[in-house]
Amino acid sequence: MVDTQIREFADRLYRAEKDLTVIPPLTNEVSDMAMDLAYEIQLLNVEKKRGQGDRVVGHKIGLTSKPMQTMLGVNEPDFGHLFASMHYQSGDVVDYPLIQPRVEPELAFVLQADLDGAQIGVQDVLQATRFVLPAVEIIDSRIADWKIKLADTIADNASSGCFVLSDTVTAIDQANLTTAGAILKKNGEIVETGAGAAVIGNPARAVAWLANKLSSLGTTLKKGDIILSGAVSRAVNVQAGDRVSLSFGPLGRVEFTMQAN
Repeated sequence: MVDTQIREFADRLYRAEKDLTVIPPLTNEVSDMAMDLAYEIQLLNVEKKRGQGDRVVGHKIGLTSKPMQTMLGVNEPDFGHLFASMHYQSGDVVDYPLIQPRVEPELAFVLQADLDGAQIGVQDVLQATRFVLPAVEIIDSRIADWKIKLADTIADNASSGCFVLSDTVTAIDQANLTTAGAILKKNGEIVETGAGAAVIGNPARAVAWLANKLSSLGTTLKKGDIILSGAVSRAVNVQAGDRVSLSFGPLGRVEFTMQAN
């Protein structure tokens, strides 16, 4: 791929997001697109949004489950950027412009110190974490019918939409990250359950992966960053007017309504 094609792909994704339309998979044209080139596409649109006044507040980690990695033929997660404009709190009506949204139950980490350097491990993550809290990530795709391969989702900011955070926070030393159980409901009915261990054995391990990945790309996780550590269950389709709630037991809950048409 040449620079002009990378920029063209970034422009297609940006226009699709703004116009609430979908495009064919980028991998229809470049079937063997490398991950580093897909991240270049992602970063072009990150910088464009920054230039328009939006602010990066953290990152999301995707593909943290073995079934998803197997489906896409990869052996590690991927990541995207979270912006201030994506942030909602429990109780909100989510009015973010979305195309084909799905919801995922997750644990979010908020950092009290930078996570810098190579070979970051779980203990480093725990020491750098201020608190954890339940979160629902509302993922979305600009690729038609979610027919994504790895490069498609990376280029598309890891299929990010927006996210909703709980009002309840728990100090990291009071949270059992692996056994914390989640119950996700839609319109009052249980649609998914899961536990923290579904995220590559420990959500903190996913955050450590992210810190090391960003270090290899010349950047770091910063104090105050919000990190969505990965879904503890499969994603669930939602539509306008749906009521969504997530309980993580003693760690707290999240609830919101998708804006009606």
